[in-house]
Amino acid sequence: MIQQYANPARFNRLAATLMPWFAWPAGILIVVGLYFALFNSPPDYQQGDTVRIMYVHVPAAWMALFVYTSMALSSAVGLIWKHPLAHLSAQAAAPIGACFTFVCLLTGSLWGKPMWGTWWVWDARLTSVLILFFLYLGFMALQNAFDDPARGERSAAILAIIGFINVPIIKFSVDWWNTLHQPASVVKMSGPAIHSSMLIPLFMMGIGFTLYFCALLLLRMKTLMLARRARGMSMAQLHQQTAE
Repeated sequence: MIQQYANPARFNRLAATLMPWFAWPAGILIVVGLYFALFNSPPDYQQGDTVRIMYVHVPAAWMALFVYTSMALSSAVGLIWKHPLAHLSAQAAAPIGACFTFVCLLTGSLWGKPMWGTWWVWDARLTSVLILFFLYLGFMALQNAFDDPARGERSAAILAIIGFINVPIIKFSVDWWNTLHQPASVVKMSGPAIHSSMLIPLFMMGIGFTLYFCALLLLRMKTLMLARRARGMSMAQLHQQTAE
């Protein structure tokens, strides 16, 4: 079934249909989630209003891991099954994931200063997220490091798959090592450890960020497909002129 969307025209029609269904709910959820986070949720009994950074920091951290996982899966599909849109999907997702990771690091630093008394510590969780950010940058660099685009795609795909080992390290670092970063309080076997007045806007922001990613991914894939088509037409014209 997925092979039928390898056709650019068919994919563009699907993307045009789905994008509004992702973009509008994303905007609504993020706006409403921010309203509840800033004006309706209570301050933390220890952290006070500083805890409101959580409503951006935590969903950004979720997305940093989710986007990289999607890149690794797309890269594997591209290498194994040679699906023409798989590498394109990973390429389109990389800058979005890098932005989410940067937001995660920035908001974490802003949150850490009043809580820990410092902007940064070489904590297992923080360090592994920083490595994830460099993996995103490395993926994008490898994509454009070769004259042959196919070679760049393969090299970047291998990096994405190997780098995926960092995802479970980030997730379980607070359980495996003694870190300053607090342990998981939302995704736990025993259930969430925060009140619904905080959990609901947090989930709204998380779902909003996810839908925003889906809309932006489709838009970037359409743009990259147009760029490839334009490059292919330019190369064909250049070869024709050389032959003449």
